[in-house]
Amino acid sequence: MDPDQSGRLHPSWFNHQRHVLKALAQAVVKIVQEHQQPLKNATVLDFGCGDAPYRTLFQACGIAKYLAADLGEGAEIPIESGKPLPIADHSIDFVVSFQVLEHVWDLDWYLSEVKRVLKPDGRLILSTHGTWLYHPHPTDFRRWTVDGLSEELRTRGLIVDKIDGLVGPLAWTTQVRLLGYRMVCQKIPLVGNLLASLIALLMNVRMNLEDGITPPALIQNHACVYITVSHPRGVS
Repeated sequence: MDPDQSGRLHPSWFNHQRHVLKALAQAVVKIVQEHQQPLKNATVLDFGCGDAPYRTLFQACGIAKYLAADLGEGAEIPIESGKPLPIADHSIDFVVSFQVLEHVWDLDWYLSEVKRVLKPDGRLILSTHGTWLYHPHPTDFRRWTVDGLSEELRTRGLIVDKIDGLVGPLAWTTQVRLLGYRMVCQKIPLVGNLLASLIALLMNVRMNLEDGITPPALIQNHACVYITVSHPRGVS
């Protein structure tokens, strides 16, 4: 997904990524609600924040700090791949990482930094792709299965408490076609953008219906996006 995508919490029906963005936003809202008490007065690190689209959800819980870390000049907390973040060990209550992991080549470094900065009873909230088209921003390296993502975290000292699949195969095959149609429409002079918006509207309605009839177990094992909550090994 585009890291600068606006309207992630309330995407328009004409947005070509609406169905996935809406599913992810709803999942983040649910997790925040489930962790309202521990989030009070907590310090949250958004590790690869982009435009920090879910910041307001966490701030509404009465957190103490929301720290935004990203690449590039002007970042509140600069990220330099392979180097420690300028954050003290075991000082963060929640690390959040939304649609970042597929863009990270050095998973050992990224996830070891998560574990280093988390408090012993801290939590990582992370989402990434199961299925999606190639989208380099500026890089794009991986996709995961439900088992593969759990193992990536487990082998790096993070135990998964919860993993939910979002958007099943009927819907995400429609989503992939929609992304393709949009690319074609953008090459059509004058009416291309309008045509792309109308196709997006129709496809978004279709995806709603498709996910509505897809069994939850099928979505879980064949998802477009996975969202997880995990904790450092050794903490129950």
